[in-house]
Amino acid sequence: MSKPIATYSRTKEIMDKHKLSFKKSLGQNFLIDANILKKIVDKAGVTEDTTVIEIGPGIGALTEQLALKAKDVFAIEIDQRFIEVLKDTLQGFQNIQVINEDILKVDLNAFIAEKMPEASDVRVVANLPYYITTPILMKLLMGNSPMHSITVMMQKEVAARMAAKPNSKEYGSLSIAVQYYTTSNVVMNVPKTCFVPQPNVDSSILQLVKRDKPPVDVVDEDLFFEVVQKSFQQRRKTLKNNLQKGFQDRISKEQLQNVFDQAAIEPSRRGESLSMEEFSTLTKFMKEALEV
Repeated sequence: MSKPIATYSRTKEIMDKHKLSFKKSLGQNFLIDANILKKIVDKAGVTEDTTVIEIGPGIGALTEQLALKAKDVFAIEIDQRFIEVLKDTLQGFQNIQVINEDILKVDLNAFIAEKMPEASDVRVVANLPYYITTPILMKLLMGNSPMHSITVMMQKEVAARMAAKPNSKEYGSLSIAVQYYTTSNVVMNVPKTCFVPQPNVDSSILQLVKRDKPPVDVVDEDLFFEVVQKSFQQRRKTLKNNLQKGFQDRISKEQLQNVFDQAAIEPSRRGESLSMEEFSTLTKFMKEALEV
């Protein structure tokens, strides 16, 4: 058995062979510690019954470890340069399909229905580029796709934001979206020394397990998230200012004041001070005002 891809010598050999350079613009940092990858696969709960969707396989270091444990691995890679590399590095595996697509443009429900109609245990596992972690996670969470969990490596600070509670500087629309759909848990930290090129920050592995149902009842999910996102549009501004601007074409100042009165929420508060329950209450009265 040849050396795992996740070693410095093998990574360098692959990059040299395919005349590749590390693209900082794509946030590419390659893990060179196979033990950490094995732990990620383990923490993700991957078994021989699991179908894994991997996002951004790069040269295949995590893909290789996933394929050793999983039933099937569907690796979605946006960077055309890596498609040929993956054919080379992952040859010999029968349970991997590499797909050259942008995950943000993939209809995940259709993808799962078409590619893995029989799959009973679908899990997302990924080492996400730092610059695009949030949009990818929001897509995975809000698409309501039939997956058990999402286990991702990301910047330590971003993981902290996802697990943040109200009245903390990390708390925001991302915290609420993540905690609405999942229970979140940082399962391990990964020092920057485990990567090449070495990033400026340490990483965390965050595991998000889909909830059976959200922790709060919401009258209109789309409106709920719109209210949440607009409440954090400018963090230093009050709820009143943010929502007035966010809904200016759809609701009058008087109606908005009435919403705050009915919800018993002080308009001078900031978004970061509201609990998920309070956002749910605010959404209820916003919906009534918008339907007038």
